[in-house]
Amino acid sequence: MSDSSSLVRESPLLLPQNKEKTVYDGFITLLQCCWRLKQLLRDYQNIIKQVTHHIKCCLRNRPTVILQEVAVKKSPESRSVPPPQYYAGLIAELDSLGWDKVLFIATELSMLRLGAKDSSSRQHAITVRLGPKYPAEAPECSADLPVPLVVGWTPQSTLANVYSQFVALLESLEEFWAMMDEIDEKTWILEPEKPTRGDTMRRIVIGNNVSIKLEVDPRYPSMLPECCLLGAEHVVTPLRSRLNANMHLWNPECSVLQNVKEMLEIEFPSPATHEKSSFSMECGICYSHRLQSAIPDQVCNDPRCGQAFHQGCLYEWLRGLPSSRQSFSMVFGECPYCSKPITVKMAVPKP
Repeated sequence: MSDSSSLVRESPLLLPQNKEKTVYDGFITLLQCCWRLKQLLRDYQNIIKQVTHHIKCCLRNRPTVILQEVAVKKSPESRSVPPPQYYAGLIAELDSLGWDKVLFIATELSMLRLGAKDSSSRQHAITVRLGPKYPAEAPECSADLPVPLVVGWTPQSTLANVYSQFVALLESLEEFWAMMDEIDEKTWILEPEKPTRGDTMRRIVIGNNVSIKLEVDPRYPSMLPECCLLGAEHVVTPLRSRLNANMHLWNPECSVLQNVKEMLEIEFPSPATHEKSSFSMECGICYSHRLQSAIPDQVCNDPRCGQAFHQGCLYEWLRGLPSSRQSFSMVFGECPYCSKPITVKMAVPKP
């Protein structure tokens, strides 16, 4: 108990984490502390000095990097703490990689996030989780990418190897992101609401209650993407005919957006010419635009009506009417607005 009291007096920003006062969490002065704390950390003195030096460098060069916490453990659980050589090796790897690439380091250096820019100055980040057997076993890596992130690893590999593979993958996706950026900048996107670097689909506004869904292959972005026209049948039918008739015009030298415009023989509404609110139609049943991230995509085929509905709303509406009938996954009934025939697929709940 006296040892604990002395420890707290020397480092008042330490707080006990259990009743026995064997585990503390908080902040300490690394180079000026009591002899008991020095004894606890005697095997880590060189590592502490290196960490302190690099933290000062990080704080000087990157104000967003913050030392979060230092935990002192006196319990038997301390046996699971990696040896000093582990931290020395990891710090040496970060020295080699460059501390300017470090966006975040978790407590005990078990996870870190590294930042990178591609050739067009887009910002990207890779999260690296280090297991207890690192570097003998590969770290777990993740990033917001449209393709799987597969990192080659051997016991001799380092964080610099991971980073270089990540940068190479970013460069291989440069053409794909250029295509998607053009679509995002020059058209109104209905889905996804906030596209990420990993999204390969765009649903683009053509007109009121009419849109086209494009699924672009990130490995072959200049090739013809999967296309799906959505909207009232009397509007979609002529567009579909043009799309099928003009597929031979696809030019891999042009962008996806330019090719789709030429095949459909249209100009897409853009932020420069139209307000997005003009195309944010409300559902005729729930009177909202978004419902659990879904937007109204079922449209009455009667040209005089053209009311839009969420698939789930229309399905529940028709299912509750005695005059509706169901055949397999389709429900047939009457439009809630004009009473003309309308059809909807059975709503499948998302997992």
